[in-house]
Amino acid sequence: MQKKPFVSHEKLKEITAKYPTPFHLYNEAGIRQTARDVYGAFSWNKGFREYYAVKACPNPFILRILKEEGCGVDCASLTELKLAEALGFSGDEIMFSSNETPAEEYEYARKLNAIINLDDITHIDFLAEHGGLPERICLRFNPGGELLIGSVYMGQPDASKFGMTRQQIFSAVQTLMQRGVRRFGLHALLASNAADNTYYPANAALLFDLAIDLHSRLGADIFMVNLSGGVGIPYLPEQRMPDIARIGEAIRETFEKKMAAAGMENTVLGTELGRFMTGPHGCLIATAIHKKHIYKEYIGLDACAVNLMRPAIYDAYHHITVSGKEDELCDHVYDVVGSLCENNDKFAIDRALPQIDDGDLVIIHDTGAHGFSMGYNYNGKLKSAELLLHPDGSFSMIRRAETPRDYFATFDFCDILKGVL
Repeated sequence: MQKKPFVSHEKLKEITAKYPTPFHLYNEAGIRQTARDVYGAFSWNKGFREYYAVKACPNPFILRILKEEGCGVDCASLTELKLAEALGFSGDEIMFSSNETPAEEYEYARKLNAIINLDDITHIDFLAEHGGLPERICLRFNPGGELLIGSVYMGQPDASKFGMTRQQIFSAVQTLMQRGVRRFGLHALLASNAADNTYYPANAALLFDLAIDLHSRLGADIFMVNLSGGVGIPYLPEQRMPDIARIGEAIRETFEKKMAAAGMENTVLGTELGRFMTGPHGCLIATAIHKKHIYKEYIGLDACAVNLMRPAIYDAYHHITVSGKEDELCDHVYDVVGSLCENNDKFAIDRALPQIDDGDLVIIHDTGAHGFSMGYNYNGKLKSAELLLHPDGSFSMIRRAETPRDYFATFDFCDILKGVL
């Protein structure tokens, strides 16, 4: 099976005539439609908000599109908070979910009046000292153990460094209530890239039960249940996109059965669907520049793991299309690789593809989340540009490619590299 790119060969030739490869290309129309689908799926919950995970694609042009569609942001660092602030996000539009958090980051989050999501019970005193306790706060839950909800296996959360135990959640709420906190949110991320429609409703049921217990036993005012992320995308061509409308309806049924029945129908829901929102709507465009025949057949690209780390660090599958050869027979087997001095710098291993010639444009799918953002500068490689394909077929650069001057910029405090700065 093959995936169909969102950009045609003719359009790609037009783009590459102006902007050299490699670059990440994003589909504005797809991003906007997905945002609208998510809001449609949860339209039954008054106050619902998607908090886009900035770490997935921290480009201000993408974040501005999502802001126009009504989304908030999920931030995890000082830099992400500053990015959100620059784009006009504030208050309840910002979730700040971090761990092992430095003092200045809590202080900045408090300055923005962001919803702070505490990862550990010891952070109560730390936050009180650095920024002060807010009137409303969120707590991150880790149920631990081998978790099975109904027929849904959720893995072993006790292997995760994130979140508090159930006992700690209750202790934290009691302590915070005594110290003047009036409203509480709950948050949990128990899976990553769940490819079916069952995970999110199961996660919701778990959090709803905890919310009801906290409300009934402690009198806690639960203003929010944040379902976090975890809904996946179909990286493999035979997979299907999770049905967000069906997921939203299943959660609605559970919400009415549990939360509404407990008199908690005013609790708002939040999501943090970074991968789901933008993942399928980005691709890495590269050019084949070398062929190598030794024990295997290799195709060398002008991109490398600096541009897309996921295959190297997770052995993750990303589908590859040779632009203009979509209908040709996949009768060649290649390792598609980059130029790093590391043997794991491979976008595909033993991948059946059409014959690839030097100069062919290669489309690596599903890089719209955790693609560019995970890049680094190993071997002195420079990060690529990012481009945006607009609904009318026009396109624009939304981040320029790095230059050697950018790479050397952190030595601007001295003259050791005065010849290149």
